[in-house]
Amino acid sequence: MKVNADICSMNILIAAATSLEIQPTIEFLQQQNFSVQKKDFTVLITGIGGMTTAYNLTKSFLQNRPDHSIQAGIAGSFHSGIPIGSVVGVQEELLGDLGAEEGNHFKDIFDLGLIMENETPFNRKGLKNPHLQKQPKYGIPLVRSVGINEITTRKERIETLTKKYNPDIESMEGVSFHYVCLREKIPFIQIRAISNYVGERDKLNWNLNEAIKNLNKKLIEMVSSLANLS
Repeated sequence: MKVNADICSMNILIAAATSLEIQPTIEFLQQQNFSVQKKDFTVLITGIGGMTTAYNLTKSFLQNRPDHSIQAGIAGSFHSGIPIGSVVGVQEELLGDLGAEEGNHFKDIFDLGLIMENETPFNRKGLKNPHLQKQPKYGIPLVRSVGINEITTRKERIETLTKKYNPDIESMEGVSFHYVCLREKIPFIQIRAISNYVGERDKLNWNLNEAIKNLNKKLIEMVSSLANLS
């Protein structure tokens, strides 16, 4: 019996930049004592931005290596095809703020020849999730995200990102999450709920409440789905 219990056990990490974004899920897990169907769940609040995410995620992996990792948070959408309130899964992350500006042009680290476009763990300059086909679909569209350690507001910057990377959404922590998980060979998934359109700084035109509500509804659904895996 002990062998079967060990086989069924699984450690799953849920990472988010802030507790606000996943508070309903935290409360759900607290009611379950962070264990559902012999699956143990750990919540990691990494802090905002790529730097704190990379450090705290790596530290957590070294202390207690998970079998699966989920990152959940809000994001900005580049187009109306992904409206405010929608929940998406990220299939690819792109580095959007590491490089140099030469004149009116942004050159990333691949353009500058500092990293080759297929250098591990990159695939044609992207950090792609190779695990998605083996995971439940969860009924969400898959998108391309660009990682920026800022909230993009300048029209020229938005045009550069759109032309260069053709992204669907932007976030601050997704690149670091994909990078660390790929390097450590830990299966992962990143989900985001759209709170605003990229370039919109007037918070009156954001909908954080709707994004957080929909994000956690989907996240709790994912927790239940993973808990039932054998």
